[in-house]
Amino acid sequence: MSQFQEVQIFVRIVEAGGISKAADQLNLAKSAVSRKLSDLETRLNCKLIQRTTRKFHLTDAGRLYYERALTWLADYEQMSQVVHRQDEALLGNLRLSLPLSFGLAHLTSLLSEFAGLHPQLNLQIDFSDRHVDMVEEGFDLAFRIGELKDTLMQARRIVPIRFALCASPAYLQKHGTPMTPDALKPHALLRYSAGQSTVRLLDAEGREQVVAMNGQIQANNGDFLREMAIAGQGIVMSPTFIVWQALQSGALVQILGDYTIPPVYGYTVYPQNRYLPHKARVFIDFLAEKFAGTPYWDAL
Repeated sequence: MSQFQEVQIFVRIVEAGGISKAADQLNLAKSAVSRKLSDLETRLNCKLIQRTTRKFHLTDAGRLYYERALTWLADYEQMSQVVHRQDEALLGNLRLSLPLSFGLAHLTSLLSEFAGLHPQLNLQIDFSDRHVDMVEEGFDLAFRIGELKDTLMQARRIVPIRFALCASPAYLQKHGTPMTPDALKPHALLRYSAGQSTVRLLDAEGREQVVAMNGQIQANNGDFLREMAIAGQGIVMSPTFIVWQALQSGALVQILGDYTIPPVYGYTVYPQNRYLPHKARVFIDFLAEKFAGTPYWDAL
């Protein structure tokens, strides 16, 4: 194993918070990772990490070496990109954290295409709506939807995410169709439980109206809420990438179409203090190209 790989392993140990987690993320034996750390410390003739069965922390030399290692790895990656040939195979592992509904519905075919283009690259994918700790869990990239609050992340905007208020024809026939935002208040509103407490609506002049989300049913999955809306359980504010087919088929009907719900965006994100491997940059560029222009679910 080269000295370059030793440095990579050391950085991963630091970011994962221990040898065991680093070994899992690198798909290496714990003994091999521990041995490479010892080899690196022997070659440098200094202790980089103080470790016991319960504690792990960097020495002063280790902290300095880690900071320099990040810079060195980033420079190495940039130099590699300068001489990289377009037909050069991507190798190793690419660890991705992707949102559940969007990932399964709109990234599956793209991941299949990307895997076919790069058969020597191993894709390791976590489909979840949880906010992963990318550094500790060893992810190269995450795809996140909505406002980015983590200032320690680098982000590239990939695709706009628009919303629609909609309900089933049967629900609207029984309970009436709201014609103004205030008319939403007595209705059953199906709520996404991850922070969706209000609906913000803008009229044609840009004036904002805010309606509280009150209702019997709330859940952390948009596909479930769409099915509840189709079943006549209430009105849902949903990303169009979830309800577009139901709207197209007539299973759901959009309401308050003269009002605009402010859109958000889908981003690829990665930690600022980590060098971005070329394989991750290639994947980001691939997604940006595929989602250029109006998304297909909004183009109907």
